Amino acid sequence: MSLLLPCASARSCNLLCSPNKGNGGQKEWKFPVPVHHKDFEFLIKKLAPPLTAVLLAVSPICYPPESLGQTLDIQRGATLFNRACIGCHDTGGNIIQPGATLFTSDLQRNGVDTEEEIYRVTYYGKGRMPGFGEKCTPRGQCTFGPRLQDEEIKLLAEFVKFQADQGWPNVSTD
Repeated sequence: MSLLLPCASARSCNLLCSPNKGNGGQKEWKFPVPVHHKDFEFLIKKLAPPLTAVLLAVSPICYPPESLGQTLDIQRGATLFNRACIGCHDTGGNIIQPGATLFTSDLQRNGVDTEEEIYRVTYYGKGRMPGFGEKCTPRGQCTFGPRLQDEEIKLLAEFVKFQADQGWPNVSTD
């Protein structure tokens, strides 16, 4: 079995490719690269199990949302997170204080592993994290940026808890 690879550039194409155009108008290499059946067997035996495990771990089948409403709340929470939190907590980490990530182990160790506690910390702040609530005090503990509505902080708390429970997989906000 031979594999014909398309040319990388016009310059190399003149040197290595046949003058005839193959599928879709692309030129093909004069010297086909042999691919043996054993190569595919090796790839399947060595790569398939870990790739399958990764795909299952991040699959929405493992942690399906309970309803369309929950899916929409997760998306709204993700949008809010990307607007207000991602600067310090990208992918659940913490660039300011490494021991205060949004991963389950750190949330538990810091006593912030429920939606209610996540809401409280997001509203009033804690340590180096500013509060984002409309009635956050004292002034020095609160963000100087735009404040969030109570409902927005609730969505953020739900989103953070949901993501922490899953190990922070990527969530699209498109």
